[in-house]
Amino acid sequence: MLKSATKATLAVSLAALATVALAQDYPAPVPLAEGAQAPIDAIAPKNEPFRIAYMPPATEFNYYIAIGEGIKAVAEEEGAEVFMLAPQSGADINGQMGMIQDVLTQDVDAIIFGTHDEFAAAPLLKQAVDKGMAVVMINSDIPNFPTPIHGVVGYSQRNGTHKIADWAIENYGSEPLKVGIIEGQPGYHSTERVGGFLDGIEGNENFEVVVSIDGKWNVEGGNTAGMDILQAHPDLDMIFAANDYMIIGASYAAKALGRSDIVLLGNDGDTSGLEEIAAGNVTATVNTSPFLMGKAAMHATLDALEGTYPGGWIETPTTIEDSEGALAVLQEPEKLFPQPSKEY
Repeated sequence: MLKSATKATLAVSLAALATVALAQDYPAPVPLAEGAQAPIDAIAPKNEPFRIAYMPPATEFNYYIAIGEGIKAVAEEEGAEVFMLAPQSGADINGQMGMIQDVLTQDVDAIIFGTHDEFAAAPLLKQAVDKGMAVVMINSDIPNFPTPIHGVVGYSQRNGTHKIADWAIENYGSEPLKVGIIEGQPGYHSTERVGGFLDGIEGNENFEVVVSIDGKWNVEGGNTAGMDILQAHPDLDMIFAANDYMIIGASYAAKALGRSDIVLLGNDGDTSGLEEIAAGNVTATVNTSPFLMGKAAMHATLDALEGTYPGGWIETPTTIEDSEGALAVLQEPEKLFPQPSKEY
């Protein structure tokens, strides 16, 4: 198999990160689908300074902690109050819904949220909008949330994983490959990420997907899924997972089975994922810069509370990082959370 990193890919990667890191303002929003935009002029903040709840799907994911650190950084700069409330497990949908219900009874001006169950969250977030709270979804590109909200901030998930499929074709597509997929729990995020990868390899005769199973979005689930598919398909050549935690788990399974030859592809750009790539344990990932995404989301939320944000989707950048690219990103630790385990 071929394995290479191009200078062009690295240059684009660094340029994209620098652009976001140096920009005070977020990119121009793209309008949401018809009927999906909640009115900005109906937002009615009550507090000075603004009080904002950050409500990710779970605390078990460093990715969402990194987003939260970006949110916190802007809050400190702008003098806003932010608190985070989330269940420990991403599978605890009922726990998250209970927390949103609690926030609805508190004196809160805005909710920045992510969820693994849009339809469970929608009725509660409608109540938040009706109460005059600003409601902004994070880490998504969903154009028509089940109830109108004020904004969405995140990368194009389908386009991001399409990019890593393109990268895989460029670097490994010269011979037949058997591919396994580790999905997240069913929902929009898993559908889009897996769908983007499948779109990217569609029509390429050298890529044959032989198995696709749920990895629960976490390292343990990815390890279990990786072990299952590698034992069931010992001739597997490549695994794509819908997030970095699952591909890290799959890498443990591959190591346990002596499969140092397998190509392992992730999605997110978590610090831990980047370090695993730099160490040679994972092949590549879609880097989505969660810390910078959080900063963009907080700027948008504050602007919504001040009536200057028009609403819509703010797209944040994605790049493909292999060993060289991951090393370059790790050498800029100020743009990462958590910090790398060592100096690169």
